[in-house]
This record gives sequence, C-alpha cells and structure tokens, in this order.
Amino acid sequence: MTYQNIILGISIHALIWEHLPMWGTWFTRLLGRLPKPLQSLYEQWHCPYCAGFWIGISLHAATGNWTLPLLADMPAFWGPAGLPAAWFLDGLASAILIKTGVLMLNAVGLPAIKGYQLKTEFMKSRKTETQS
Repeated sequence: MTYQNIILGISIHALIWEHLPMWGTWFTRLLGRLPKPLQSLYEQWHCPYCAGFWIGISLHAATGNWTLPLLADMPAFWGPAGLPAAWFLDGLASAILIKTGVLMLNAVGLPAIKGYQLKTEFMKSRKTETQS
C-alpha cells in the first residue's frame, strides 16, 4: 500500500473544506460565482468519504500512484473493464483511508486546541500573578 496519495488527499480535503473558507471572503465569493451545480457539489462533498473518492481518483490520474498497487494488474478475465474497475476500487480504498485520516485529525485537533488554549490562559494568569 502506498500512502503518498492518501496524505495528499487528506491535505486537499483539509485545505478546501476546512481552511480556505476561513481565510477571508475571497474563497466564499469564488464559490458564489460558480454555476449552481458546482456549488451544490461543494456543499454535498463535505463528507470526507465522498470527496475522498474523487480526490483519490484525481490524484491517481495526476500522479500515476496506486493506493493499492495490486490493482494495477487486474486478472485477464476482466478484459477491457479491468482498468476502469481497478480505478474505481482504488478510489474506494483511497476514500476510506482519506475519511479515516480526516476523522483522526479532527479527533486529535480538538483536544490539542483545547490544551493550547488552557496553557495560554494558565501562562497569562501566571504572568499576572508575578506582576502583582
């Protein structure tokens, strides 16, 4: 199994659905100028599994890397349907791994942010105590 596309997929998902909407209004305005079907896709694909499938297929097309390299050699009985089936199955494998990665980042992120906030408040209170 290769992880390059999975790491890229998690990064792309985090960038497009979690970070770009928070970086000012330019991204929201850009989304507002898209045709309605594309706006609808953006809204519906917040799910890391759904988006992960298409991100995985796109990354496979862009890099040539397989998430599951064994799919590169489909059995001969698949005939001409072998390659599209392999891409589809690789996209599904990518999707579940991207979803797992996004969920793991979110699970770790909240306690990390809370810990950082508590530490910052503690340091401020310590600073105030020493100045008094």
